[in-house]
Amino acid sequence: MRAVVIHAPRDLRIDSFDDKAPAPGEVRVKIAAGGICGSDLHYYHDGGFGTVRIREPMALGHEIAGVVADVGEGVSHLASGTRVAVNPSRPCGVCIHCREGMGNQCLDMRFMGSAMRTPHVQGGFREFVTVDAAQAVPIASSLTLREAAMAEPLSVCLHAAKQAGPLLGKRVLVTGCGPIGALMVIVARYGGAAEIVVTDIADAPLAVARKLGASHAVNVASEAKSLDLWRAGKGVFDVLFEASGNQAALVSALELMRPGAVMVQVGIGGEMTLPINTIVAKELQLRGTFRFDPEFELAVRLMGDGLLDVKPLISASLPYQSAVEAFELATDRSKSMKVQLTF
Repeated sequence: MRAVVIHAPRDLRIDSFDDKAPAPGEVRVKIAAGGICGSDLHYYHDGGFGTVRIREPMALGHEIAGVVADVGEGVSHLASGTRVAVNPSRPCGVCIHCREGMGNQCLDMRFMGSAMRTPHVQGGFREFVTVDAAQAVPIASSLTLREAAMAEPLSVCLHAAKQAGPLLGKRVLVTGCGPIGALMVIVARYGGAAEIVVTDIADAPLAVARKLGASHAVNVASEAKSLDLWRAGKGVFDVLFEASGNQAALVSALELMRPGAVMVQVGIGGEMTLPINTIVAKELQLRGTFRFDPEFELAVRLMGDGLLDVKPLISASLPYQSAVEAFELATDRSKSMKVQLTF
């Protein structure tokens, strides 16, 4: 079979790949759609991020959906032809964090398309993937496979919302309006937020945020003074979802947060230097969020029930043979939000 494989920065190839038959408890899935994530772009442009670097050829991709082609012995809840979203996380289930119900913090996590461990865990931009049957989550008949491939990033945002706590009636600020920031708008609106303000430095993603239900979308590069409305007193926002991974975005948001506000750092960038005195004086709560666990099946259900609509985020679909073109398009924020490969 064929796969989209990264060899080095900007060295993305369509390679032949072993096609593994399912062992007992596994299923083989014919992939139909796969979304290009920010981490995929880091591998493509830079060979990785932080200390996580490509050390051997690796198939990219972890936002995938397809159709079950074969089932291994002992699998009774899935059959050939079942349409599924594939959960890229495979926690060990036995370490201390898994036993505490924190599978996303697994000490022996195998996450598809990740160079965090060596040998690397191969990703899902392949014609077929073989996974544990528990990773293949059936989708509703009303859901397209392109939408189902959005389950992974939506899961990330559902987990981030869980970290923030109840959103009902809250004033929410989202900094950074890439795919994750845009999905945070959808999740915050579903959670009952009374007001959602989104900031970015580009107009195109902000236009998408408005369509998704943002109350206000502000380009901080050209109209930063528009935020003065929310600087009243000591700030007015109850919750921040920082989705850019940029230190300047987080620091500038501090003056907009009301005392006691919750700030959830969703985006991952470099190391940050923060004004701790401000955080202390305003009794702000800075919380981390990392991947997801039970939220994946919740994401599939919410989309399948028509409660969350991710279709406006899918800006382009290209055949996997045009992977380089697709990655370049995904890099251009003026032209794309979520670019997917089709198989």
